[in-house]
Amino acid sequence: MEIIKGSIYDWPKYYEFIYGSDWQAECDFLRDCFGFHADGEVHRLFEPACGTGRLIYRLAKRGFEVGGIDLNPEAVRYCQERFDKANLEVDVFVGDMCDFACPTPWDAAFNTINSFRHLLSDELAVRHLRCVAECLRPGGIYVLGLHLTPTECPPQENETWSHRRGHLQVNASMWLVGRDPPKRCETFALAFDVFTPTRQFRIQDEFQFRTYTVSQFESLLKEVPEFTLAETYDFAYDLPIELNGTTEDVVFILKRESV
Repeated sequence: MEIIKGSIYDWPKYYEFIYGSDWQAECDFLRDCFGFHADGEVHRLFEPACGTGRLIYRLAKRGFEVGGIDLNPEAVRYCQERFDKANLEVDVFVGDMCDFACPTPWDAAFNTINSFRHLLSDELAVRHLRCVAECLRPGGIYVLGLHLTPTECPPQENETWSHRRGHLQVNASMWLVGRDPPKRCETFALAFDVFTPTRQFRIQDEFQFRTYTVSQFESLLKEVPEFTLAETYDFAYDLPIELNGTTEDVVFILKRESV
């Protein structure tokens, strides 16, 4: 099989295909969070690291006003084109999730699949959280999903999933390459095996994640008094959970306070 090494984000068609196939549960959960945790009505939504727009696109079709930023120009182009084809309005642009500003406050923001952990220092993470807080109105919420490092059981080190539609199939696999606990850094490889009627090839990427235990993330939040922790859920998007040493998949509901 042909192997193409590079950023998976430079292949937005296949990124959207494999990650965008399970959007329904996330959108339903987000809408429930907006109604339950935010003060007042939620109409305007912002997604830092929006990628291909897999969620803001569906939420826009449900009547929300949406916007987002992403560091990858190919992902932003793909996102803008899909909105244009559907005659939907979107405010999306290339930008750094640690250094951005919004001219008009948003009612809610969200980042659901570990993009936050690409920020490899506490300084960058704090800068990001402050940027989001400054873009939210008081009473707005930030829904932030990530994988924590458990302290009382082994962490998950690999994952596989796939999606097929018509003549296209993509098999995705992610595995741990290395871990440096003192630096709180993990290196993962991610591969998309793409099968079409005329071609079979692999897109393979490698990237680093910042690690957080429960206590480390709680300490980080203390650096951003603009937010209070309203609730925590897991990726089942069902009932609230209590954080402990076995917690790995978690969604933090952060509420913007007046400071």
